[in-house]
Amino acid sequence: MKQHDSAENSQGKLYIVPTPIGNLGDITQRALDVLQSVDLIAAEDTRHTGLLLQHFAITARLFALHDHNEQQKAQTLLAKLQDGLNIALVSDAGTPLINDPGYHLVRTCREAGVQVVPLPGPCAAIAALSAAGLPSDRFCYEGFLPAKSKGRRDTLRALEQEPRTLIFYESTHRLLESLEDICSELGESRYVVLAREITKTWESIHGAPVAELVAWIEEDENRRKGEMVLIVEGHHADEEALPAEALRTLALLQKELPLKKAAALTAEIHGVKKNALYKYALEQQEG
Repeated sequence: MKQHDSAENSQGKLYIVPTPIGNLGDITQRALDVLQSVDLIAAEDTRHTGLLLQHFAITARLFALHDHNEQQKAQTLLAKLQDGLNIALVSDAGTPLINDPGYHLVRTCREAGVQVVPLPGPCAAIAALSAAGLPSDRFCYEGFLPAKSKGRRDTLRALEQEPRTLIFYESTHRLLESLEDICSELGESRYVVLAREITKTWESIHGAPVAELVAWIEEDENRRKGEMVLIVEGHHADEEALPAEALRTLALLQKELPLKKAAALTAEIHGVKKNALYKYALEQQEG
């Protein structure tokens, strides 16, 4: 796989190489073979990748490719590939491009006709989903929720009616805030699985209705440490239930209009039964 012998030979290939997310035993033989034989390894953090390569006694040329330089460096790497070099793309852990750099490089290569070769391997989201006990035939990967509560709540509100299982990554210092926002936007009974430190020594996978999960985490601060994946149960449609959007519209209109008129307008906007809205609003007032 080293540099091609003649100028007539085809251009090089870009290999997408997953690396372990904690347990070094999870690296595949194929990944080791590729890392050993390529001409260059494009890495998110060259020091971090250097230690991994050192562990497996692999000597390689490293090239820094991260969020801050990827758009500029994609063309540099493309030129090397077109010159016949084979390049491996790795991230700090897991599968490149899954919440890691690489999209611009892969797109640039595909648009230029350079072959991109994906290797299967470790991915925290998929590992967590496989053990969560929630439906996995259809799921929606959302990456990290926004850092600020307003953005988080807006994102969660947009996903409120999503029937597929939802997957989020979350950081230690925002875990509880995010779960509290899930509680307020998706309801305290929504089932959530917290998968923590997957493949590592202190791996734990714990699921509960989100309000109970928050209480469980608060019992022990160690339960909020490490790398986190949240697997959230999808929305179960209740044919009798009024859509959340309709209830929000009704609440807004009630501030300006009499209840009957607010219910009639909401029913027209959302195509729901006026009487059901009226009854709901009366129950809220009485409650």
